[in-house]
Amino acid sequence: MEHNLWTRERLLEFCETRLGGCKFIVVANREPYIHRHGPTGIECVTPASGMATALHPVLAATGGTWIAHGGGDADRETVDAHNRLQVPPENPQYTLRRVWLTEEQEQGFYYGMANEGLWPLCHITFNRPVFRPEDWEHYREVNELFADAVIEEAGDGAAIVFIQDYHFALLPRILKQRGHGKLIIAQFWHIPWPNKEVFRAFPWGEELLDGMLGNDLLGFHVRLHCQNFRDTVDRVIEARVNQDLSLITRGGADTLIRPFPISIDFAAHERDSQSPEVEAAMERWRERLHLDGRKLGLGIERLDYTKGIPSRLQAIDYFLAKHPEWRGKVLFVQIAAPSRSSLPSYQMEEAAVDALYEEINAKWGTPGAPAIILLKQHHGPADMMALHRLCDVLLVNALHDGMNLVAKEFAASRCDEHGVLLLSRFTGAWRELGEALSFNPFAIHEIADALRMALEMDEAEQRRRMRRMREHIRFNNVYRWAGKILTALLRFDLPEFDYESNDASALD
Repeated sequence: MEHNLWTRERLLEFCETRLGGCKFIVVANREPYIHRHGPTGIECVTPASGMATALHPVLAATGGTWIAHGGGDADRETVDAHNRLQVPPENPQYTLRRVWLTEEQEQGFYYGMANEGLWPLCHITFNRPVFRPEDWEHYREVNELFADAVIEEAGDGAAIVFIQDYHFALLPRILKQRGHGKLIIAQFWHIPWPNKEVFRAFPWGEELLDGMLGNDLLGFHVRLHCQNFRDTVDRVIEARVNQDLSLITRGGADTLIRPFPISIDFAAHERDSQSPEVEAAMERWRERLHLDGRKLGLGIERLDYTKGIPSRLQAIDYFLAKHPEWRGKVLFVQIAAPSRSSLPSYQMEEAAVDALYEEINAKWGTPGAPAIILLKQHHGPADMMALHRLCDVLLVNALHDGMNLVAKEFAASRCDEHGVLLLSRFTGAWRELGEALSFNPFAIHEIADALRMALEMDEAEQRRRMRRMREHIRFNNVYRWAGKILTALLRFDLPEFDYESNDASALD
């Protein structure tokens, strides 16, 4: 297995030898570097992103371009006349091209159509999607703006365009209609794809699907989402769907549909989790939490209604009611980073979480020893890794999730092979991490039962399960994710590019 292990260096070598002469363009709503005004001047912030970790070596090897929405309050001050800058700042290797949106476009495209429309539609968490005609118009406008940027950056040469996520469903078709015949277009859909009956609710379904079928390659996390997409196309739009080959043909052009489960940089995460910074953070958490021999249960996610935080709190309440022997012997910490807090559905979620937190502590907490600590703030990587290492149980009970990288980050942090992962069966990660304790996130009694098993699990069983999960994540890391996608792309016939040396055996 070791000779097949993908690393950053192997991905870089792969790109240099097999993508030489071909430009690589990434399109994403989020930029890899954000410039903001700080107390000492303009600061460059690097958002945490597993996707960026995987794509940096590809862009560096090809001298490519990352096209993104410029959202930092100092972003305009750091680009040239063509809205470009070279990144990373300390060692420039590729180009960041920023696209500017008006406040109305950002509201309609991002907060409206993307996050009040497509996000709840695809996650199927019983939050009703909101579909406003004006949001769809802004979504179209922004996809056209990004198409302009792609065409300008591609120039007249051959290029691979790799589009990220649900913000740009129309972009592939727009690029094909612009008549640029030298582009190979791929898209990775980072969230789930709903079943065909749920998708029928989307008012512009045919236009959205036609846009996505402009791709040469379309990737999802798991096979189920690929199957859902094929079934949706078969139901909604005029196209030929080959279920056996996972191939869809529309207008004489083919789109390959493939699963590519995203992951993390296991080696880097494992190394960083043992750093002096994390050791210091662990000591700070010990002082702050006053565990005093109590076991620690942990939940870490954005304050998003897809993450199932109220269900988790209800399950903790049920667990403490049914198992009085654990009262006062376990502390639960919930990290709930604020997210999209201007949207009503997120405000309702926060209110529900706050109410449950107060109720459960009133029932089961004691002065100086709460049952739950709720922290609604952002924390840095060192603080998160420290909690991963300190906790006895990590609860991941997302109601629906494309993957859920927190589960993988937890396992990568546990070099001691201790700790138990509780994992919702409605996450992509559940299909990979079979050694986790699984449950239905809508059934609080199942969560409570899994929690009891985890707290009572002996060390030998913990080690066995953790060791197998860690080995899986180590091998199936984020560089392998990128390598599999690039290997699939190299099967396409891109004009002006010699593929004779590019076989399909790179991942064998």
